[in-house]
Amino acid sequence: MVLATDNRVLALAVARMADSLGNSFLVIVLPLYIASGEISLAGLEGVSTELLIGVVLSLFGLLNSSLQPFTGRASDRAGRRKAFILAGLVVFAVGSAVYPFVTSYWLVLAARALQGVGAALTVPVTLALVNEYAAEGERGGNFGVFNTFRLIGFGFGPMLAGLLITGGIASETVTSYVLGGVTVSGFDAAFIVAVGGAVVAFGLVSLLVTEPEPTAPASEDLSVRVRGDGQLLDPVFVVGVGTFFMATGIAVYATIQTSVNAKLGQGPFLFSVQFAAVVVANVLLQTPVGRASDRIGRRPFLLGGFALLVPALLLQGIVPELSGLLPATLLGVGADSLLMLGFRLLQGVAVAMVFAPGLALAGDLAGAGESGTTLSVLTTAFGFGIAAGPLVSGVLIAYGFVWPFAAVAALAVVALVLTHSQVEETLPTTE
Repeated sequence: MVLATDNRVLALAVARMADSLGNSFLVIVLPLYIASGEISLAGLEGVSTELLIGVVLSLFGLLNSSLQPFTGRASDRAGRRKAFILAGLVVFAVGSAVYPFVTSYWLVLAARALQGVGAALTVPVTLALVNEYAAEGERGGNFGVFNTFRLIGFGFGPMLAGLLITGGIASETVTSYVLGGVTVSGFDAAFIVAVGGAVVAFGLVSLLVTEPEPTAPASEDLSVRVRGDGQLLDPVFVVGVGTFFMATGIAVYATIQTSVNAKLGQGPFLFSVQFAAVVVANVLLQTPVGRASDRIGRRPFLLGGFALLVPALLLQGIVPELSGLLPATLLGVGADSLLMLGFRLLQGVAVAMVFAPGLALAGDLAGAGESGTTLSVLTTAFGFGIAAGPLVSGVLIAYGFVWPFAAVAALAVVALVLTHSQVEETLPTTE
């Protein structure tokens, strides 16, 4: 069988890649921007910089996730998707454009909040379109292709941001650029890229994405189900809980950049490479995993992914204790940095095994006209996890380097137990 991908899915995927590239820049840029002294922290004396950074990074996810059930449901009721996506991209672009002009921490919070609202309008609606475009037996593959492109933007964005801010791999100071005769800092250059990503995405969606043919009106009851029919918990809800824990494990790394760099003796660029490693592994594996789940089933990948996630997370917390396993330096890079990179890649493999199969399982169970509502369970959970991760690490890092990683490893154990006991296979047959 030849596995093809709908051209509209490809258009959405490329648009989401451009948008994610700009958004992921800010994961690296905002912590450095806040700590640089360019942003006034008046009235916040005594509050740790790590916690302030965690609040900024988390606010985006909190607003994004809180609003997604409503935007997903609204698009189901309206029977329209494209207008929601375009409106969200405009709001996100405006939020990105104001950063060079803000001078206080509170205004940074406001700009990040605006971006969260924009993302809430696009994320569940985009995935609903991917689900509705999918032909029978190709849902996992379509989600895999979509996630691959999206994660290219999200994964390579931090590395490009690290280079753009400092102007080179070896540099650790903020550089400046001359654009059209105007000198801008590395920070402002990164914000320009974030706006550009949203603009490119807007153009692609406007020109290449069409509304799918309506199949059936949405149900009157579009509430999220928690209790299951044949088991204690609804399987989509359980996968949503696992997605929340998985995303928390991804995001714990962002807030503790300063602590990680000090512990491993490295600079911002190596940190950005390690941060991106989770996503790079997903770029390589999302499509083959998604297509394999169309043949083998969703459940084996979900169980295997959560099982692998436990050691991948825990090992990151004890990297300094394991550095003797390698030479002190290899190819000019410290052993600690290389070990962290390896464990982050292992985490990426685990995430890839959960991501596309989880979305495909939710799509399998979505009723006619309910894709936005059903898939918003997973997108909301992912966003809340991305919001919770920086807060978890911002608080727990004070008790020791290992604690943020140990906490999310424990959450992965809970996800594994819940998935094993509450989630059944959704494919009618396995091959």
